[in-house]
Amino acid sequence: MANTDKSFFQPVSGMELPRFAGIPTFMRLPAVDLDNPKIKDVDIGLIGVPWDAGTTNRPGPRHGPRQLRDYSTMIRAGNAATGIKPFDLVNCADLGDVGGNPADLQDAMKKITAYYKRVKKAGIVPMTAGGDHLTSLPILRALASDGPLGMIHFDAHTDLFKDYFGGFKYTHGTPFRRAIEEGLLDPERVIQIGIRGTSYGGEDIEFGRANGVTIIEIEEFFERGVKDVMAQARKVVGDLPTYCSFDIDFVDPSYAPGTGTPEIGGPTSFQAQQVIREMAGVNLIGADLVEVSPPFDPSGGTAWLGVSLMFEILCILANRIDKNRVG
Repeated sequence: MANTDKSFFQPVSGMELPRFAGIPTFMRLPAVDLDNPKIKDVDIGLIGVPWDAGTTNRPGPRHGPRQLRDYSTMIRAGNAATGIKPFDLVNCADLGDVGGNPADLQDAMKKITAYYKRVKKAGIVPMTAGGDHLTSLPILRALASDGPLGMIHFDAHTDLFKDYFGGFKYTHGTPFRRAIEEGLLDPERVIQIGIRGTSYGGEDIEFGRANGVTIIEIEEFFERGVKDVMAQARKVVGDLPTYCSFDIDFVDPSYAPGTGTPEIGGPTSFQAQQVIREMAGVNLIGADLVEVSPPFDPSGGTAWLGVSLMFEILCILANRIDKNRVG
């Protein structure tokens, strides 16, 4: 895709308009919907999915995208640690929200999948703000239409459960079980990092490992360290198309209390930045950040962390697209 009309796709600077002013969009980027003629120039689309019909305990991630957008106005144009300036490398835009159906789970998933099929057809790499973790399933149904993907998954939970409540198969604890069953993910190219907390018996982990999923529990993560674990992650997914799914509860709740299923003993906010930076070179074709629940952190600290991590992922995506374009 031609990287044209760069001035249109530059975020509004805080030196030009105060960050608390103006209509909030993701990272102060232009709002471009899929019917806008400018869509042909978009490389990365930031998308909200305000939907949490898969939540089984503490609801609220449906409000995540709005709070993430608001706090994202504090994001600046460059990554001081990596030197990446994503908005100079590729055209990014806020594509708005997917209008799911809060009263009908199956209909909502159909709508989400249909939307992301349009995004994929347009050649746009999606960076999604959820929403609960079931959001990933309908996205994967669209993005994996050409074959199963690999996945780097940061989370306190595997989300590989068979079902909930006597046979119900679609919750935020089941998306990747369904994705493997549907052939959307290649389990031998899936790695899950940060798994911890009390358990229902371990059936999810047994399923994952029996099918080839690499599961890094939190004790192993801390014992080995970020660089060693992420070197393994890059090896697991290889050079083939890979998705990144980041549940904010990967991070310890002392840093991210605003989530539905917090688990103590997790990584710091800095370690969360580090694991993302170590994805440099991975063939990422999309990503999501999910489970930010504003009702449990109205101060916005969790949302600020969440959108800061979205920016880190955006840098990885932009750098990959730019290098592929040059190559």
